[in-house]
Amino acid sequence: MKSIKYLFLLCLCLFRLPVSAQEPNHDKPFVIPELKEWKAGRGHFRPSNPLKIRTASGSGQLADIAAEFGREYSELSGRQAISDHGQSIKGEILLKLVADKKLGREGYRIRIDDRITVTASTPTGIFWATRTLLQLTEQDKEGLLPRGEITDFPDYDMRGFMLDVGRKFIPLSFLEDYVRIMAYYKLNTFHIHLNDNGFKQFFENDWQKTYAAFRLESETYPGLASADGFYTKEEFIGLQQLAEHHFVEIIPEIDVPAHSLAFVQYDSLLDGKEYGSDHLNLFAPETYRFLDALFKEYLEGEYPVFRGKRVHIGTDEYSNRKQEVVEKFRYFTDYYINYVQGFGKQACIWGALTHAQGETPVRSDNVLMWLWHNPYADPEKMIRDGFDLVSIPDGWLYLVPNAGYYYDYLNIGKLYREWTPARIGNRIFEEKHPSIKGGMFALWNDHVGNGISTKDIHDRVFPALQTLAVKMWTGQHPALSFEAFDRERKKLSEAPGVNQAGRIKKAFGSEENPELFYRKAVLNPGDETGYREIGYGYTVSFEITGAEESAGTELFRSPHAVFYLSDPIKGMIGFAREGYLNTFRYRIRPGETVRIKICGDYRETRLYVNDRLIPADFNKKLWFNEGKSSMNYIQTLVFPLEKAGNFKSTLRNLEIYTTTSP
Repeated sequence: MKSIKYLFLLCLCLFRLPVSAQEPNHDKPFVIPELKEWKAGRGHFRPSNPLKIRTASGSGQLADIAAEFGREYSELSGRQAISDHGQSIKGEILLKLVADKKLGREGYRIRIDDRITVTASTPTGIFWATRTLLQLTEQDKEGLLPRGEITDFPDYDMRGFMLDVGRKFIPLSFLEDYVRIMAYYKLNTFHIHLNDNGFKQFFENDWQKTYAAFRLESETYPGLASADGFYTKEEFIGLQQLAEHHFVEIIPEIDVPAHSLAFVQYDSLLDGKEYGSDHLNLFAPETYRFLDALFKEYLEGEYPVFRGKRVHIGTDEYSNRKQEVVEKFRYFTDYYINYVQGFGKQACIWGALTHAQGETPVRSDNVLMWLWHNPYADPEKMIRDGFDLVSIPDGWLYLVPNAGYYYDYLNIGKLYREWTPARIGNRIFEEKHPSIKGGMFALWNDHVGNGISTKDIHDRVFPALQTLAVKMWTGQHPALSFEAFDRERKKLSEAPGVNQAGRIKKAFGSEENPELFYRKAVLNPGDETGYREIGYGYTVSFEITGAEESAGTELFRSPHAVFYLSDPIKGMIGFAREGYLNTFRYRIRPGETVRIKICGDYRETRLYVNDRLIPADFNKKLWFNEGKSSMNYIQTLVFPLEKAGNFKSTLRNLEIYTTTSP
């Protein structure tokens, strides 16, 4: 009888325990970058409906962060969120500034219980904490978050990405999306390389015919900005303001005195002919007058065009054949370091002073040097000389799309396992070395005209960005294996409201064919699918009975691309994106009925007619310089789906699959 009574009391006690106390402790939740410290609790936080995000007061920067957090939370979860002020209650979130030396400028703490309390010493830390909460939210359909305590802070101050917009114009909307993506993964430095030029062997070995571009509007030098794409001052200021709102610093680069053909083509008096017209003449007074005025245009005034605290002046890969030229290069470098710093900015330079060894002093105080290739700038020597360093070693971190050298795609497994900013080339320093301020990776568009699109750029950059966000935040070895990380990272979006890859989140196919996500019995002109586009790894299939179509007749269009039933030049099936027209050797004839299938991945786009592969009407390798030089050409397509064109043919049984082999 006593045993029965004891059992009854035990069951009663267990019944009265809160559900959370009966649940096991949670493993460290997955976010990018990996959390520094996690103290597990039991149970889950369940958000109120609508979710209220509160701050101590109703105005100021914290209130702006709360409002942005609420918008992004709704975007990711589909649930309503509103920002308010005051103390939080059960199911709500409170953002609060609290002095905490351990956290530094960017660290934060999150306590997840029946409510969530976020604390940090600065608004930056609060903002990074909201990125963590958003990533956790998008991994649970109900918005439940594991209870526990997070303490997180970076080991490196600068965590960034460099994009070459000089040799390929990158639309402003793409840069804006990348600000959001970088912020989502706590990368805080976006280096934009504003000018550069192609290689003359691809342009008849003629410097005047070689492609060169400067991408920023200039009133001092009207017509300097490239006609095929540039940013107005207003646009570039707006981009920086967006970045500031996301706690990302934009570092603009005007690359001189090499990589400077755009300036020479504008003013021939700047030509350093002996070393190539992409070199400025360091001995010509006109060079200094020109650059003084150009930098001044963007640096002067109470509200300069270059808003941030840093400006990059280039200074790499100049000829070192003559010592007098080396000394003049060193003088030039020192001159523009001081010139830029005279406007209150910190000067940033590429490492070149081992390549250009000499006696002429170059200022190192308050100068950031990008260490990209150790023979050009020996890291130990640069540290002894007093430079602060950014780790961006080319042998690890240079993407050059489809070029056949450096990396087409970075080796993210090797980077995850072996690299941190403390590794500069083959030199490994202690973690958090005081002279190493952080790390970056870079994408260079060396081969002008090779068919690469911004979608191709994104396909290469995004996996590297996710991976390097982990390795730039902390020098510690990640707790997860690379295999586990690589699996889990794919579950996260690019950023709230951003989908450059054209990922399809839902599939509506049957159990027999789960990859089928869209079907329409008859496609009529002007129809809208409800989707903007579909990214690599797709098949678009339909039956068509041809009619007489005028040149330029579209099948589908999106903001980024057009797919033609009859291209504007030859009347063939083809597609266009970002200034490239790619066609196939097939024309739909009036009255014929065929089955069309378009398959696209990150390597190529293929057309099948009645299951027969149709050759593309272009070569995958382009030849120049009398056959001595070649360039790989790529013709990929993120398929446009937003709106059907004004065609006359009859299209039936449209099916779209999330695979290239339905």
